[in-house]
Amino acid sequence: MVDAARGKAVRSNLWGSLSAFGLGIAVVTVFVDQASKFWLLDVFNLEDRTRVAVAPFLDLVVIWNTGISYGLFQEQGLSALWALLAFKVVAVILLWIWLARSSSRLTAAALGLIIGGAVGNAVDRLHWPGVMDFVLFHVDTAHWRFNWYVFNLADAAIVVGVFALLYGSLGVRDAAKAP
Repeated sequence: MVDAARGKAVRSNLWGSLSAFGLGIAVVTVFVDQASKFWLLDVFNLEDRTRVAVAPFLDLVVIWNTGISYGLFQEQGLSALWALLAFKVVAVILLWIWLARSSSRLTAAALGLIIGGAVGNAVDRLHWPGVMDFVLFHVDTAHWRFNWYVFNLADAAIVVGVFALLYGSLGVRDAAKAP
């Protein structure tokens, strides 16, 4: 009897009513992220083109990020690579447990985006020299140029997921349901 209760508790911590929904979003996020990177490298040959202007404020350019967000903590060597990957594994496990306990589709979608983005960038570290970033927003004037940091679709998914979690935490949807 105790073993059955313990097994149910483990299952509820690892799989909830919205886990499949969040997992689906995570899988799609990883697929779109990796497909965009492979296409840009192998079909479009972005690395050979150095910089491609898409709009007056947007360029495509390949940057290999060996650090974390915004290029912080650039890793040097195999031990730093494995430390970053271990950190990502722990983060994804904690996010997954949160997803399993989630009762909101917004929260599940947000966590799916964050998990998918983290996994997409971790996959990069396993088969490339770093995370492939390629989107560069910039502002050009006659006297100066401002470059935003270079990012990829996995990074964008993480940011959208975090904003969705923040939005959900404000209780805006709950307030709209109030009589």
